[in-house]
Amino acid sequence: MIQQRANMDWMLKDLAEGVPGTLHVIVLSSDGLRMAQHGGDPDAADRLAAACAGLQSLAAAVGTEFPRGDGRMRLVVIEMSGGFFYMMAAGPGAYLAVLADEEVDAGLMGQQMRDLVARIGAHLTSPPRNDGLTA
Repeated sequence: MIQQRANMDWMLKDLAEGVPGTLHVIVLSSDGLRMAQHGGDPDAADRLAAACAGLQSLAAAVGTEFPRGDGRMRLVVIEMSGGFFYMMAAGPGAYLAVLADEEVDAGLMGQQMRDLVARIGAHLTSPPRNDGLTA
């Protein structure tokens, strides 16, 4: 797992350096646990990952209102004073989240996030948690 996370961290760095204005890149599980990060401090990444769990749940609730949709969240973008927040589904049980400043190229960010998810989607999947009991 350590080698796999190191590979993810490198790919997150590639995204951050490939899109000017990127401040923080995080991979998180659907229950809000940070799996990998680039930029920022770990405490901030943990807070963002926890907030993302609530946000993906809210997005899924909104998604059920589309009659022909499947209710799954693909991408959430929030524009705030100071910058942008992006969160993209990255496989079953995993999400990619990015904080960027106001100067970021939104099109480039979306493209680079999609490319990253396609390249490492298998690594971004968060396995179901168990209670430590064996069957």
